[in-house]
Amino acid sequence: MPSRMPVLFAGHGSPMNAISDNNWSRGFRALGESLPRPNAIVCISAHWYVPGTLVSSNQQPRTIHDFGGFPLELYQVQYPAPGSPKLAGRVAELTGAEQSEDWGLDHGTWSVLRHMYPDADIPVVQLSVDVRLQPAAHIDLGRALAPLRDEKTLIVGSGNITHNLRHAFTSMQGGDTKTPEWAARFDQGVAAALERHDNEWLARAPATADGQVNHPTPDHYLPLLYVAGASSQGDRVTFPVTGFDLASLSMRCVLCG
Repeated sequence: MPSRMPVLFAGHGSPMNAISDNNWSRGFRALGESLPRPNAIVCISAHWYVPGTLVSSNQQPRTIHDFGGFPLELYQVQYPAPGSPKLAGRVAELTGAEQSEDWGLDHGTWSVLRHMYPDADIPVVQLSVDVRLQPAAHIDLGRALAPLRDEKTLIVGSGNITHNLRHAFTSMQGGDTKTPEWAARFDQGVAAALERHDNEWLARAPATADGQVNHPTPDHYLPLLYVAGASSQGDRVTFPVTGFDLASLSMRCVLCG
C-alpha cells in the first residue's frame, strides 16, 4: 500500500447517479475498492460555492439535498458519515479557512461517496469554493492541502470538467445524445493539461471561448483545480471513468498518484 494517498477528481453529473446503477455509479464503486482506504476525506464540492473559504467542522454533518424536481427516493437518501473537528482544524491551519457548522454534506459529496464508501464510516469534511478567488488561487489552496496526503487523508474534488446545464437539459428533453464538439474538445484539452501537470493552462481555461461555453459559471470546474494543486509532478495521472452524461456533461474522473 502506498504511503501517500492519491488525489481524486470525480465528475458527479446528475443527482440521479446517486441512486442509479449505471456506468458512473459502478465506476465510483470500483474506485472505492481499488484505492487505499483513507483515515478521512476532505471534499471540495461545486455545490458549496460561497464568498469565503470555509471548512465544515460538524461532528455529525447533515445530508443536504440541494436540488429540486427529482423523485422522492432521492430525497430520502442519507449519508451519515461522521465529521471530524480535528481534521477541520488541520484544514484551517493549512489553508486559512474559517471553521463553520453551517453546512453539511451536499450532493456533490454524498452522491459520489455513497458508492465509493457505502458504509459511511470514514470521517468527511467539506471545504468551500470561494466565489471571490481567481483560478490560480484555487490551485494554491489545493497545494496547501497536499500535506494531508501524507496523513492518509483522501482529497476529493467533485464537479464536472464540462458543465453547461442548459445544453444538458435541452438534450435530455429532445432525446439528443450526441456530444457537441465544444464539449469533447474542452474535455480532451483539460485531460491533456492534467497529464502534463500544466496548471497554468488549467487556470486560464475557464476564460477561453470554449471554457465559457462549457462553464457559464465556473463552480463545477473549480474543484478540479484543488486536485491539480494537491498533485505533484511525480504523480501518474489516470482517468478511471470517462464519458458524457446528458450529452455534454463530462463524467471524467481524474486520479493523481
